[in-house]
Amino acid sequence: MFVAESKRLTHQGAKMIMATALELAGQAKIAICCAIVDAGGHVILIERMDGGRFHTVHSCTTKAVCAASNRRPTTARGAAGQDLDVAHAIGLALAAGPERWTAMEGGVPVLVDRECIGGVGVSGGDWETDLRIAKLAVESIGAKWE
Repeated sequence: MFVAESKRLTHQGAKMIMATALELAGQAKIAICCAIVDAGGHVILIERMDGGRFHTVHSCTTKAVCAASNRRPTTARGAAGQDLDVAHAIGLALAAGPERWTAMEGGVPVLVDRECIGGVGVSGGDWETDLRIAKLAVESIGAKWE
């Protein structure tokens, strides 16, 4: 077969994910930055809430790209799912590119029928809150993150 059917995350879907993430951050009383990328890691939407720290723009984008690329939530695990110590996590980030891989939690893929159509990255809260917001935001469009 030379041609495959594929799904894609629409701008409207990305806007719904973003609206959910911003609402959840407001409820948690934190200022986040959220990035939503397509399956190739290209930014569809990015927003930084009032009071959000400027470095969160880069970290949330990296989380979204990493989650889409690996098709799993961001964590301190390698590509094969093995636990990484600090030196190996830094080495992997340097090898992949610091804007392509991160060990920081808060990024999840957007999966539909087990096909990755994008990634969501959230930064600005503690890692558990970032991850919770990202997961619930993906679920808001009926997609899965695992």
